[in-house]
Amino acid sequence: MSDQVVRGYTATKDQLLGRLRRVEGQVRGLERMVEEDRYCIDVLTQISAVQAALDKVALGLLDGHTRHCMRTGAEEGRGDEMASEMMAAVGRLLRRG
Repeated sequence: MSDQVVRGYTATKDQLLGRLRRVEGQVRGLERMVEEDRYCIDVLTQISAVQAALDKVALGLLDGHTRHCMRTGAEEGRGDEMASEMMAAVGRLLRRG
């Protein structure tokens, strides 16, 4: 048996890392836009795209957490605790700006 921890995103870890690398590239692009004194609305549009990409990553993580981690927690008798923890995380995600 492996000592590696299995998380809700373990099965899609490569896909998740790819998405995060694309977001990282988008952020670097934003930095270049500011350095090049690009039009404010264009920069804001790209910021919106980065936020949408991060939201998609977050939704994927929540899905994996719900399907894997919370199921495991419920089997261990920690379902209520895990539900509270997840709802707090969702609350933090929704309280932007």
